Amino acid sequence: MKARILITATLATTFAGVLPAVDPHLLGLVMPDAKVLAGVNVASAKSTPFGQYILSQMAPKDQEFQKMAVLTGFDPRQDLIELLAASNGTPGSHTGLALATGTFNPSAILAAATLAGATSQTYNGATIIADPNAKNTPSGIAFLGSTIAVAGDLADVKAAIDRQSAPSKIDAGLASQAASLSASQDAWAVSIIGPPPIGTSKAPGNSAGGPAGMIPPNALQQIVSGSGGVKFGTNVVVTAQAQADNAQDAANLAGMLQLLANMAKMQADKNPQAASLANALNVTSSGTTINITFTLPEDQLQQMASHPNAVKRQSRPEPKK
Repeated sequence: MKARILITATLATTFAGVLPAVDPHLLGLVMPDAKVLAGVNVASAKSTPFGQYILSQMAPKDQEFQKMAVLTGFDPRQDLIELLAASNGTPGSHTGLALATGTFNPSAILAAATLAGATSQTYNGATIIADPNAKNTPSGIAFLGSTIAVAGDLADVKAAIDRQSAPSKIDAGLASQAASLSASQDAWAVSIIGPPPIGTSKAPGNSAGGPAGMIPPNALQQIVSGSGGVKFGTNVVVTAQAQADNAQDAANLAGMLQLLANMAKMQADKNPQAASLANALNVTSSGTTINITFTLPEDQLQQMASHPNAVKRQSRPEPKK
């Protein structure tokens, strides 16, 4: 069993359920210059059909996954409560933290990681397990008691450990949005900065008159901040907002996105699943805000997730006889 799998599985999950709000203790451990936060909650995912489906896909039949769970006494499908990721948003920077609350057995996890070749150290009362597969920047995972885990570059992990006694104070607006979204959404993300540059090179087919050509390469650079969340239920509802530089940019971006969705709807005979997704999407603007909503029945989304290649099969032309 590789230590990377141990570290990844300890923190990994995809979807979540509702908790009152993001754990303030976790927020106190992130870097004070954080610009981007994302969170998921596992605890109540088990109460929703789609949450149960997603959790069931976490390597339930993989022998290495099962071996890890036995050796460490930790199953992320059962023992995780909440995840929080934080970054300062600096392009090209490795600075970032992944934090988790749950039920951990640090001694068993350490023993399993040591057998896999990992090294460990004690720092300010916390056990840090270094990732032996990290080539350029040393990274690892630390356990603060048996209920909190912190992963990232070793320097960032140590800084988070130090913040136990002196919690950081992040941007007030970022903290407020995180508290609001985490109290109402199952999975959420918020950024108080715009997306990083994506370059100006043209993608294949991005010629004048083509669908891709309708969105300029720097279109996303008009966005200065954004947030979004996912709510489970009979319908899976995704809501997102993005702030543009000005009302005209917001209207232009919203119009381009909705136009692409409308074009996908017109391809229903060739790609019915993509058309269904497009039908579930709605994009509008109000002032400088771009509003995006996506609503799809839970059973339909689960069916799509269970058969990801259906679109390709349906869109492939019939062989000539």
